[in-house]
Amino acid sequence: MSIDQGRHALGVDFGTSNTVAVARWPDGRARPIIVDGSPLLPSAVYADPDGTLLVGRDAVHSARRDPARFEPNPKRRIDDDLVLLGEREVQVVDLMAAVLVRVVEEWHRAVGPVRPDVTLTCPATWGATRRGLLAEAAARAGLERVRLVAEPVAAATYFAEVLGRDVPIGSVVVVHDFGAGTFDASVVARTAEGFEVLAVDGRDDLGGLDIDAAIVEHLGKVCAERDPQVWQRLVEPATVEDRRAQRQLWDDARIAKERLSRSQSADVMVPLLDLELHVTREELERLARPVLDQTVQVTEALLRWADLPEGRLAGVFLVGGASRIPLVATLLHRALGEAPVVIEQPELVVAEGSILADAALLASGPAAPGPTSELRLVSRDAPPDRPAPAPLPEPGPAPVSIDNMETVPQSRHELTGNRAAGDFTGGIPPAVDPWPHAQHHWIPDPEATVAAPVSPSRPHSAPPAAPHRTTTMPPRSYGTTTPRPVAPQVIRPVPHPVSRQRRRGGVLRGFQLLLSAVVLVGVPLTALLVTYTLTAGVPWNSCVTWFIEDLHRLLS
Repeated sequence: MSIDQGRHALGVDFGTSNTVAVARWPDGRARPIIVDGSPLLPSAVYADPDGTLLVGRDAVHSARRDPARFEPNPKRRIDDDLVLLGEREVQVVDLMAAVLVRVVEEWHRAVGPVRPDVTLTCPATWGATRRGLLAEAAARAGLERVRLVAEPVAAATYFAEVLGRDVPIGSVVVVHDFGAGTFDASVVARTAEGFEVLAVDGRDDLGGLDIDAAIVEHLGKVCAERDPQVWQRLVEPATVEDRRAQRQLWDDARIAKERLSRSQSADVMVPLLDLELHVTREELERLARPVLDQTVQVTEALLRWADLPEGRLAGVFLVGGASRIPLVATLLHRALGEAPVVIEQPELVVAEGSILADAALLASGPAAPGPTSELRLVSRDAPPDRPAPAPLPEPGPAPVSIDNMETVPQSRHELTGNRAAGDFTGGIPPAVDPWPHAQHHWIPDPEATVAAPVSPSRPHSAPPAAPHRTTTMPPRSYGTTTPRPVAPQVIRPVPHPVSRQRRRGGVLRGFQLLLSAVVLVGVPLTALLVTYTLTAGVPWNSCVTWFIEDLHRLLS
């Protein structure tokens, strides 16, 4: 463990849709910080007209009055610097700090006036600039001694330390993080120091909210037939009452999704229509299947890209609230052949695991290149069946920072792809040269031994030669005499020593087979004749004569 056993610790998972905080006491007890009766604090922020920033459920409820003052996902706006809420601009750092301030308030309310060791999690693909903004937001919220931990590393640490799963050094854990607004799949390797992210892929526009939207759309097919005008008010609310009804409908759809993860049926109350509709788990799985299939495809492609040796996979760990849906584990089990592990509250995994993580601590300043400092989503914005990527342009100055420039971690094995068609990239974008302006000079080693090509069909870089019929020796000059043409010499093929060796080896092998046959047949036959001679008292020549006669009679 990386924290002092005698100190309090606070782990915060600042998510896209929800923020989760876990408190750990010096005796090892760990409990989630409850905010408004739930361990999930919406990461939403609402700018009140008087300048106050409301967060969490207060922001969600206030957004019904004026949606223009509402930002539901500050984490997605981290690269924007300023966000327009109402008539004023607010820094993104202040939005994130407002959410963390609420976490600090609830910490002091639950634990007391104690300064804990704080760990904040962030995506493994975040660069130094984004990590610096998150650390600055924590400092503005009054958090001290903040450490940054990659989310997949925190999840893998929970898998090994809290659940007690066996993860030997050299093995990997696949973290399937299916949250409310985003999805990430990561391959995390166990090292002697802890855990290290090898590869990561995901979708920023895929999450549990898409399943909620599918449920609402399913309900709309029934409600629109009964009263299209009322349903249009729920789809496009224009008044405070309509927006309140729309929020209630989406909350009931989410609750029904969570209930169907535990039971076979659930009821959804449609406001404004006063209609109660019945939804079954079979309907939920049919609606969620297109979304879940995408997550499985991303995870499968990531494992193919990682090209893990046999026996390296220690487990598949489901993280994020949307992972509760039973169909998620079923589809992954069928696709990967490994039964995934999911706990009762998967949204708490990253926050608690970050407290115990002792590897891949991410600095808030520029970090040295490495697997957990700058990573690229393997198939970011790339269709699954696209043609081979175009070659990289010539290196030149580019107005992008190191956080915007994505790099692909190299695989230790050859990337799988359509080898028959000559594609060995597996559909993955080529790696970006980390030193595009450097001059690379390659000098061949004069001492290197180069094997000559043995197949005449294979092209090589030898200089063009004359037709392989006869070789004419060049004329020589002897003193001052006039050179005379020399009769052409025909080069006759000389038997290669390897051919003789092969012929000699074939004869020897045939002699060994013949000798083995003689021994296998002759030894038992001789033993049989000797035994018959001794037991019957018959001379040896008579036994041999009788045996030959019997054999001749049998064959004829």
